[in-house]
Amino acid sequence: MIVIAGGTGMLGRRVTATLLGRGLRVRVITRETSRAAALAELGAEVVQGDVRDEDSLRRGVAGAATVISAVHGFASPGETPASVDRDGNRALIAAATGAGVAHFVLLSIHDARPDHPLELFRMKAAAEAELRASGLAWTIVRPTAYAELFIELLGLRSGSARVFGRGDNEVNFVSVVDVARFVELAVVDPTARGSVFEVGGPENVSFNEIVRRYERIAGQRCATRHVPLPALRALALLLRPMRPSLAQQITSAVRMDTADMSFDASELRRRYPQIVSTSVMEILTSLPGTTRIS
Repeated sequence: MIVIAGGTGMLGRRVTATLLGRGLRVRVITRETSRAAALAELGAEVVQGDVRDEDSLRRGVAGAATVISAVHGFASPGETPASVDRDGNRALIAAATGAGVAHFVLLSIHDARPDHPLELFRMKAAAEAELRASGLAWTIVRPTAYAELFIELLGLRSGSARVFGRGDNEVNFVSVVDVARFVELAVVDPTARGSVFEVGGPENVSFNEIVRRYERIAGQRCATRHVPLPALRALALLLRPMRPSLAQQITSAVRMDTADMSFDASELRRRYPQIVSTSVMEILTSLPGTTRIS
């Protein structure tokens, strides 16, 4: 039995479907079982649970051979990276250890480190340290920014685009499809245990370039509105006491526009050539209503 916490998220749904497609037994732990209805139809066992509720975790991981944590507390009201990515993962790791789980796969983030300026990255680093010290066999997957998520946030299909900051900074974007394949590899390949997969996309591309590419394949111009960096910084400061989760998201947007977000994923791709990289252009072309313009 493979248990996945966070199985109803953008990546978790893909991982669950991929593993079920292999004929493996998968149990999804979710706070709202109604969100996993489509996964249940595919054959997943769905149980109610929360990484902040230790009793539910013990029930959820019972009988599991592998546990996958794809949870994050970055964007949901009432949740924080500290409460979910650090403390929630700590509780899930403890439950897996107590249940005699053989292998734990942790979805972390590229550049996770204890001194990172963003809380999410620090809390992912804390979860990594907890897992390494647990005595469990482990695999850590560290993806760069999810292309599908940020393309969705741009709002391109509305005929307009909202870019936070200047939009010229190059970012490494990876497809959730590719990340799910590396999670699958971590589950089924025993040689992946004890490995850290730094998973990135095939190129570094700016938000402005993503908009230009979409315009080419959609055959239409997008009215692009830029939210200036000074406004973003001021808004993050203003919201921090009242809406800390939203303030963190805005601070993250500032960093994506100002810090080095590039990455060279060629080493991992050479090691695993069977996992073909998905480009930003391929993702854009697959959006409903778009056709490639030669």
